Amino acid sequence: MEALGDAALIARLRAGDADAFEELVRTYGGRLLAVARRFVRNESDAQDITQAAYLSAFRALPQFEGGCQLSTWLHRIVVNTALMKLRTRRRKPEESIEELLPAFLEDGHHVEQFSDWATPADALLERKETRATVRACIAQLPDNYREVLMLRDIEELPTQEVAQLLNLTPTAVKVRLHRARQALSTLLRKEYAPSFVTV
Repeated sequence: MEALGDAALIARLRAGDADAFEELVRTYGGRLLAVARRFVRNESDAQDITQAAYLSAFRALPQFEGGCQLSTWLHRIVVNTALMKLRTRRRKPEESIEELLPAFLEDGHHVEQFSDWATPADALLERKETRATVRACIAQLPDNYREVLMLRDIEELPTQEVAQLLNLTPTAVKVRLHRARQALSTLLRKEYAPSFVTV
């Protein structure tokens, strides 16, 4: 049923129906803006990405063959547009993630000791009251680590595809993802568990 609705909407868009454009924005706009927000840190950038993605979609509409759902195609365009925007900003050196990673003593134990806290990050995200905190912690990650975390853990893209999108080796993606998860875990532990430093 959704495929039939997509096909009709695409036919109307290709015919230049202005109401079809409005319907597309009304149907998918909220979801696409939410995807853009995951990649950038402010609302203005997220809106710019969404607008640019719509333009890209309209330019590519004649080549859309319907091999996937319209929502999936638009989602991918937003992700690619967000990554391009982040790449253009990346004229400065890569930010270090070291200060966000767990610190260890010479004997291998953590410098900080946390009370027992085993709630996984994805379970925290499911709780409405903690989503904003988890998102804020993700936003604290340097862009190059946040992108990998978003693409692998939130967008659930395979490592090879993330490597191609970011022009990295699959090994580099895995290393960055591991370090991003460690940093996120440290940030979340500081938010949700009382901690003390061992002496």
